[in-house]
Amino acid sequence: MNKHFFILVLTVLATLNGVAQEKKAVSVNDIWGNYQFYTQGVSGLRSMADGEHFTTKKNAAGQTLVLKHSYKTGKVVDTIFSTSQLEDNVSFDNYAVSSDERFIILFSETEGIYRYSSKSIVRAVDLNTNNSYLISKNKIQLPVVSPDAKYVSYVYKNNLYLYNLENKSVKALTDDGEHNKIIYGATDWVYEEEFQFDRAYEWSPDGKYLAYYRFDETDVPEFSMDVYGDGLYPTQDRFKYPKAGEVNAEVSIFTYNPESNTHKPITIENQPEYIGRIKWRSKDDLALFSLNRHQNELIIFNHNVKTNKTEQWYKETDEAFVEMDDNQFFLSNGEFIRLSGKDGYYHLYHINNRGNEKQITSGTWDITELYGYNPSSKRLYFQAAKDNPTERGIYSIKLNGRSLKTLHNERGWNSAEFSEQCKYFINNHSTTARVNRHDLYDENGNHIRNLQDNKPVQDRIDNRFKLSTTEFFTFTTEESVDLNGYMIKPLDFDESKKYPVLMFVYGGPGSQTVKNSFDGFNHFWYQHLASKGYIIVSVDNRGTGARGRDFKKVTYQQLGHYELIDQMETARWLGKQSYVDPYRIGIWGWSYGGYMSSLAITRAADLFSTAIAVAPVTTWRYYNTIYTERYMRTPQENPGGYDDNSPVNYAKKLKGKYLLIHGTADDNVHVQNAMQMINALIDQNVPFEQFMYPDRNHGIYGGNTRLHLYNMMTKFIEENL
Repeated sequence: MNKHFFILVLTVLATLNGVAQEKKAVSVNDIWGNYQFYTQGVSGLRSMADGEHFTTKKNAAGQTLVLKHSYKTGKVVDTIFSTSQLEDNVSFDNYAVSSDERFIILFSETEGIYRYSSKSIVRAVDLNTNNSYLISKNKIQLPVVSPDAKYVSYVYKNNLYLYNLENKSVKALTDDGEHNKIIYGATDWVYEEEFQFDRAYEWSPDGKYLAYYRFDETDVPEFSMDVYGDGLYPTQDRFKYPKAGEVNAEVSIFTYNPESNTHKPITIENQPEYIGRIKWRSKDDLALFSLNRHQNELIIFNHNVKTNKTEQWYKETDEAFVEMDDNQFFLSNGEFIRLSGKDGYYHLYHINNRGNEKQITSGTWDITELYGYNPSSKRLYFQAAKDNPTERGIYSIKLNGRSLKTLHNERGWNSAEFSEQCKYFINNHSTTARVNRHDLYDENGNHIRNLQDNKPVQDRIDNRFKLSTTEFFTFTTEESVDLNGYMIKPLDFDESKKYPVLMFVYGGPGSQTVKNSFDGFNHFWYQHLASKGYIIVSVDNRGTGARGRDFKKVTYQQLGHYELIDQMETARWLGKQSYVDPYRIGIWGWSYGGYMSSLAITRAADLFSTAIAVAPVTTWRYYNTIYTERYMRTPQENPGGYDDNSPVNYAKKLKGKYLLIHGTADDNVHVQNAMQMINALIDQNVPFEQFMYPDRNHGIYGGNTRLHLYNMMTKFIEENL
């Protein structure tokens, strides 16, 4: 064989195999067209009650399976369910398992409604008998098998129903539910979005009682959105949306006893504005978590279903606000574990049955998520920013506050999913340069095995693409505030040259953008821009998370004020760097970040030459009650706080290039915000650019939408920054 031909063949083969493949810069199509950086998790994982096993969902040979695995060995020990067990072999999108693990609930043809809510065709399968039950021919919401395995409760058209598993009959528990008026068993829009739950009912542990919400939205103002579709005439989506200062739905809680078929209202004297959670403390005691309208007074009431008495059990107040979240749970004896920032940092507290509390953890660091409790070892498990606000570790501590233990603190970002009783956990670890890796550990942090390493994605990143390093930094502002940031420089960076800078901002309360974690989308768009000669910078301003109560709550009643000061300080600091062109500093953001970028290009027009705002709030008067009033109180009480930092009021100050983007079907930040900003700019005869995405919601996605969006933003940056 000819020597040169032999070498050519080897070269071609090596190239085809990726061995000698030349690295290239990231393209927008790599990110949003071919999804080259998309990573996998562990599909459909559910922990089982014994804490020793878990289930997963798998498609195989034309069937969909639910498999039972051993945590300890990782091996499949049983096939719990296969669609071949059904007469029609119907496929399903998702599944749930009943509390006694006798039934599996199958969700098919699922349609999303808002952020968490959806409706589906629902089947229940009795794993003991293999009997299958089609709960309804209609798409329903929020099905749950009662703990006594007698019923499947669900919501349909704003009413609460019981499907009887013994005789297959259906009973309506309520009958006056009505769209945009009365809701039973599900939340209204603002509760779902801001209190982050959609199922508004809970069975007692023994299945004897069902506690449920009733929302009366009658007096809540209505918002409407045009839906263009592809028909001859557009339609309208109308829903209740309480904007800041407006009327909220009237919320009441009831208990229902299936045996006696009786409903009883729970009466709270001087009931607070919000009931953000209901949780059963025991089979007879229901806890109601309430907040006043200012959200600075949390009161937990205890309602006893036997005596029908409701009493205040616990109270926490704050000069600013108290969060309503799920970083809290009851122990089996009715005592309570809660995460609170009352000592200046976010730590764990133990509240006994008399309502007396004891602090468990302490220190100048924040716990960021509470995972659970192991009753055998009496240890609590949590995530914390213990060593660095830009990273996370996994820890445990004794209930008595002793023996703090590090379970996993590999540099970067660690988040855990614990088994029942916290015997095992699956850790998701990543850094800006390392993709998500899912590993199984025991309760003491001992590594058992890898579940998903996403090696093909990591190999693709390492072998095919030219990438810049993400550099983390801290600088001190003129107000002596230390701010954390990251920077991505061009690959051929030359400190003697001056580069344009694009800043990325979110900046909202408790958020973070400066994280040593993997991001398969925006990070690689920044790599694309860096390959074109841009420096990318993001800085977490005051008001963001993992740095204690005061750093987070300093923005109270004046959203945008300190945040903008810190982003301006960042721009000034960057402008002093020898390698930055101070006249070519741009900024972009989405949602709260779009609000911030709009504020920057107007109120700080001398510092920012270019801005992109995606789905921005342009005046806080247009945003919802729960979120806005938590941080601002009402516009009637605090008009200056609302208007002094709303971009719509500073249109005349805009001097640079501004691109405004919004989805017309955004149910969260309404396109009304964009329209008012547009009108303000027109009134001032200020040039700008805009783009509307028809029928897209707050996420602006679907089909080629993200590919189009990021190509458009790239072009705008290239032409204007």
